Amino acid sequence: MEISHKIDLTDGSSCTVYYDQLPGWLRAVWLGYVDAAEAYAGVSRLLEIEQRLHCPYLLNDNSGLRGPWFDSMEWLERVWLPRAAALGLRYVAHVPQPDELAGETAAMHYAHLPADLEIQVFDTLAHAEQWLREMQAAQPA
Repeated sequence: MEISHKIDLTDGSSCTVYYDQLPGWLRAVWLGYVDAAEAYAGVSRLLEIEQRLHCPYLLNDNSGLRGPWFDSMEWLERVWLPRAAALGLRYVAHVPQPDELAGETAAMHYAHLPADLEIQVFDTLAHAEQWLREMQAAQPA
């Protein structure tokens, strides 16, 4: 299992990105106050791993973030999501910070996503994991 773990020694924030073999999906876990440079580095590492694995499933866990998330929706829509979809990403289960659920759900509703990519926002990690399992089960063998 390949793990990319970066800790900001100034404030303890971190981003861990890895392929979780047992369920068969990529996992990104964000903790603490992640500034814009850390966020871009983390999503870049996600693309690097996706380029090697072509995994259709991603669990993006922002539930441990604190403070404002970098202003990235336009860049994610325009740059990151199309690249990730071109590499094979098809299903993203996103768990936002607890106080950001409504806002991020609305943002995803209005986002211009690649046609072959589905993103769902969940209030708990368990619900996100269940949805990814359902998406895997729905795929032809």
